[in-house]
Amino acid sequence: MTNPSLLILAGDGIGPEVMTEVRKVIAWLGDKRDLTFDVTEDLVGGAAYDAHGTPLADSTLAKAQEVDAVLLGAVGGPKYDDLDFSVKPERGLLKLRKEMDLFANLRPAQCFDALADFSSLKRDVVAGLDIMIVRELTSGIYFGEPRGIITEGNERVGINTQRYTESEIDRVARSAFELARRRGNKVCSMEKANVMESGILWREVVQKVHDDDYPDVELSHMYADAGAMQLCRAPKQFDVIVTDNLFGDLLSDAAAMLTGSLGMLPSASLGAPMENGRPKALYEPVHGSAPDIAGQGKANPCASILSLAMALRYSFDQGDEATRIETAVEKVLADGTRTGDLMQSGEGTPATTAQMGDAIVAVLEASL
Repeated sequence: MTNPSLLILAGDGIGPEVMTEVRKVIAWLGDKRDLTFDVTEDLVGGAAYDAHGTPLADSTLAKAQEVDAVLLGAVGGPKYDDLDFSVKPERGLLKLRKEMDLFANLRPAQCFDALADFSSLKRDVVAGLDIMIVRELTSGIYFGEPRGIITEGNERVGINTQRYTESEIDRVARSAFELARRRGNKVCSMEKANVMESGILWREVVQKVHDDDYPDVELSHMYADAGAMQLCRAPKQFDVIVTDNLFGDLLSDAAAMLTGSLGMLPSASLGAPMENGRPKALYEPVHGSAPDIAGQGKANPCASILSLAMALRYSFDQGDEATRIETAVEKVLADGTRTGDLMQSGEGTPATTAQMGDAIVAVLEASL
């Protein structure tokens, strides 16, 4: 049997730095847990544009289609602000998601006890928070046609179209219900059925999928604006939230800040199963490329390392190893080793990116 395969796309800004720490954990898994990956690397985003004149080369996309999972760092930066929209770094990421048909974006919002005071909400509201937002990723208003900027009379008009088919809603709803069965067995579906026909269809399809195939899972429906309010008022009422592309973009970022730091949040983007049964998959931290601190050893690698843990759980059936990594991250934080984004003013000297990665590996080693 061959080893499972990973494609690392470190990208721009702090992407290469945090991905260096991910490689340490991958190496540890091979050395100490007999879990070896065949790892290849390539370029995406601004780095790919600098090398190839495009944010995603065809050869890189071909590799991404062939491997068991893709690990991505971050893309973008002010260096590329003046590029044409079609070749901006972010287009490389969007193309990966679209061409790999990664329709289900999993965004966990988990608040480690050691970081509960970093949230803008009160500790008792967020301590122990563990939400999974499932965002539809390849359709909706970001991809619908017609779109563009046209001229009507004496002024310009921007057009974007919200469009969903029954099958697109059906498949992401099933992803949410399947996840809920492995968690708290509750799904809340969020849309705007009160003002949008696409929202009416969304609610109808999610309800039908539930009634036909997942009656054991508790299902509720909520308007997305009310959902945003409830995330701020009482976020622990939720287990799995399923929603469309636009609302998922907004709600997942709001939920992310409940946890105290974007530097702690991983994500997974999953598609249909391949011939080997594994889903097409891309794993990446929620944070951006943070060009203001790139190359300074200040970046928090936890979100990228936790993204690897998600890959172990959802792509490689290694839930125990995923939990081992998540527990190690939590212990490192509780012991006080933290990058600057996880420290209050005057708390001491922050750990470097490399020191944070080394500390996580040391705890993993001690767990054996």
